[in-house]
Amino acid sequence: MYAITGITGKVGGALATALLVAGLPVRAVVRDAAKGKEWKKRGCEVAIAEMEDANALAAAFQGAEGVFILPPSDFDPEPGYPGARRVIEAVRTALERARPGRIVCLSTIGADAEQDNLLTQRTLMEHSLATLAIPVTFLRPGWFLDNAAWDLASARDEGIIRSFLMPLDKRFAMVAAKDVGRTAAALIRERWSSARVIRLEGPARVSPNDLAAAFSSALGRPVHAAPVPRETWDALFRAQGMRNPLPRIRMLDGFNEGWIDFPEEDRDVLKGRTSAADVVTALMRATPGVETPEA
Repeated sequence: MYAITGITGKVGGALATALLVAGLPVRAVVRDAAKGKEWKKRGCEVAIAEMEDANALAAAFQGAEGVFILPPSDFDPEPGYPGARRVIEAVRTALERARPGRIVCLSTIGADAEQDNLLTQRTLMEHSLATLAIPVTFLRPGWFLDNAAWDLASARDEGIIRSFLMPLDKRFAMVAAKDVGRTAAALIRERWSSARVIRLEGPARVSPNDLAAAFSSALGRPVHAAPVPRETWDALFRAQGMRNPLPRIRMLDGFNEGWIDFPEEDRDVLKGRTSAADVVTALMRATPGVETPEA
């Protein structure tokens, strides 16, 4: 049995689907029963647990051969990351009680960065789970190509995508969520000892200009990228409702300045197979009212 948290998201869903296709038993760990109905129809067991509830998580993980941990995202954390710390404590306690055969934890590119930033929440998770007496894999994917969904409206309506990543011709390690899920499904079935780190990016690095070109191709009309000036970020994020934008700003700095990255010549990094063009085309086709040349 494989217990999967975050199963209703793109990564967890792709992971669970891959396991089900392989004929393997899956337990969907969800916050409420309504979120598990579709997965129950597909043959999964359903367990109800909040990510801060150690007792419920331990019950959900009990008897599992493998557990997939997908920590909840918090883009506007309080100083010191108390929310992430509560989740980490609950998850660690639950894993210690349930003692599954192995763990795959979704981490991130930049989890090894020394500078404090939004991704430090994943660093803290890694540091905690790495000392468990259970084999654990930390899967560190690059920037999610699926974040291009944020640019759908402006690409369609204005012919522009506004980029916080810069310079516009710099290519970054990016990967599709479904490739992350498929990779996690393969990793969770492997055998290993102690703790290990697996890095994952897409088949080629992607610049903001490349993303604009992918939108242009999908829409059949010109789309270009434009940088969002860094000096505007704090006010912009606060206008969007953020109370503590500094961690997010420092994360973006890390990508742009290069201290959040994989070594380009890293022979150990795994490569997904889904391109930026594939992701953008799929996003556009899934958006109501958007016509693409192939539609």
